Amino acid sequence: MLITMPNLRQLSVIAISLVSFALLFGAVGRHRRALPELFHEDEKPKPPQAPQRPPGPRYKPMPTWTPPPVKDNFPSLATSTPPPIPKWNVARKDVHKEHDLDVAPPLLIGFTRSWPILLQAVVAYITAGWPADQIYVVENTGVQQANARGQLSLQNQFHLNHTTLKTLGVNVVTTPTLLSFAQLQNFYLSLTYAHGWPYYFWSHMDVLPMSFEDGFAGKTPKYSDAGYKSIYTLALEALRDARANSPRWSIRFFAYDHLALVNPAAFEDVGGWDTLIPYYITDCDMHSRLGMRNWTMADAKAGIITDVSVALDDLLVLYRVDGIEPSFSDPNPPPPKPPKPEEGDDNKKKPARNKRAAAEDELAVPLPGRRRSSPRTQRLPPSAMLDARARVEAYRPTSEAEAEAETEADSVLSRRDGDDDKKQDENYRRWRHIVTTADEMYMYKHGDRGRNTWQAGQRGGHGEPFYYDAAGLADAIELLTETGREVFRRKWGHRDCDLASGAKLKFDDQWRVEKDWE
Repeated sequence: MLITMPNLRQLSVIAISLVSFALLFGAVGRHRRALPELFHEDEKPKPPQAPQRPPGPRYKPMPTWTPPPVKDNFPSLATSTPPPIPKWNVARKDVHKEHDLDVAPPLLIGFTRSWPILLQAVVAYITAGWPADQIYVVENTGVQQANARGQLSLQNQFHLNHTTLKTLGVNVVTTPTLLSFAQLQNFYLSLTYAHGWPYYFWSHMDVLPMSFEDGFAGKTPKYSDAGYKSIYTLALEALRDARANSPRWSIRFFAYDHLALVNPAAFEDVGGWDTLIPYYITDCDMHSRLGMRNWTMADAKAGIITDVSVALDDLLVLYRVDGIEPSFSDPNPPPPKPPKPEEGDDNKKKPARNKRAAAEDELAVPLPGRRRSSPRTQRLPPSAMLDARARVEAYRPTSEAEAEAETEADSVLSRRDGDDDKKQDENYRRWRHIVTTADEMYMYKHGDRGRNTWQAGQRGGHGEPFYYDAAGLADAIELLTETGREVFRRKWGHRDCDLASGAKLKFDDQWRVEKDWE
């Protein structure tokens, strides 16, 4: 086969084409390598940046509402001694010895914030019959000697008036630093060693205690009858009963732990309170461990102990002083309500109602003729144990059988209200007025604001010794509380309080079980 060779002209075209192709690729390569050099470094396009914050701190907005200053609710103590307590509530000297006790068990009341609430509790216990010299206020503020020296003003959240307490005859013990709830409970235990107390009572400070001056079936006749017993006497009887009939008793609850009687030997046996669970749910941990070690806990009755968040305006009313009627004020009142929307304006958003608050609305102080739902799950003010009207109004009939029971209760109520002696008894009238006021205070606390708003009423004291921002303290405690809940969950592998009954856990299961939820 013959191959035809290209002629000279064709070879020239091919050669020129190859040279042109080579030159073209060489130029492109050089331009590619030189491309970055066409831009200076500071001229390169950059992503958009957020505006820089100016140097220095960025402060939170100022609060839009500041509560009014708290007021002294026992101003007469500044110029005079307290009046005598109701004579029927005066305890006999060394009455504890009548109950086979060599040492009188003290009543410990812890204090951190809100002086008006504490002072109310102390005065209420004294006027109800608890001997003042057996009451110990445990100052848990962390301000060292500032209160003892009178260096903190009334508007300081940690203010506590040592002079007033001494005038009342009570004792004051100061913790070495600010303790959590669980640490404070262990501090109480340490006091039993220092003072040689075999048993002790302790109380929350946000309570208003009163004796059964109207009488209580199986416990005490009314105040004017022979054999009447005050809250203190009935508390001592509860202690005697526990010692006689319950070899492994640990706690006696009077309105849960609003007032509680403690056997230190039981607390010691389970290792005391877990201080790594500092606040809420630490009681679940402690009480569960007591039960796991076969220590018993039971309820007892000694008086009306009302959970409150507000203070009586003048504590002289507890002494039944002539001319003074009970009224109360919130040390941390809510901000003013916004103006109501105009009628027919359905576009304005209504404030959300707290579910618990809505339920508690059904529990308002009993009013004749009011109907309520869920009768067996509703919560009553503590005085309802005394008053047939409260029981009738709270447990409205949901069946014919309950209607018949209500008719019978109404009959009892009408006979009770017809007691002429009580209508003519000024002492009873004053006591009853305080009790109904306490009921209103209870319902106010269990309304839609939250139970612990009273703790944030005092926001002054800036520049005073050991000053601490009130809102900051509240936030810090909330953080510690949530951390404690997580410790509880990891310790037991369970989230709820039913450690023994629900999760079937035992004392030695602490920190040994996997979590039981996903």
